[in-house]
Amino acid sequence: MAALPDVVLEAWKDRKGPIVLATVNKEGIPNIIYASCTSIFGTDKVVVADNYFSKTRANILAGCKGSLLFITEAGKAYQIKGSLEYHKEGEVFDDMKKWNPVKLPGHAAVAVNVEEVYSGADRLL
Repeated sequence: MAALPDVVLEAWKDRKGPIVLATVNKEGIPNIIYASCTSIFGTDKVVVADNYFSKTRANILAGCKGSLLFITEAGKAYQIKGSLEYHKEGEVFDDMKKWNPVKLPGHAAVAVNVEEVYSGADRLL
């Protein structure tokens, strides 16, 4: 894992709307969802609350890698790629429970471990 570049950490503070999270199943069929309950954990993980995952959860538990995309208010896009962890307890899960809205189930916390970062075609990490 690697730390998110400072430019991405700053851009995260100015993100607009939900993120897009992409996974793939064992047959190579992609699944993409919007997720609005997200946060950065440390400098090397982006966490997404599993509030209503189904295919996404199955893909993660099968061991796929993932990618997430977010856009800033200024319209600049950033993509983060990496391995995925599914936390139903522990430090990452407990942190998710602090920011995930109480009205949502928060079944688990999915951590995208930062391995690659892009802004458009430019590789930042």
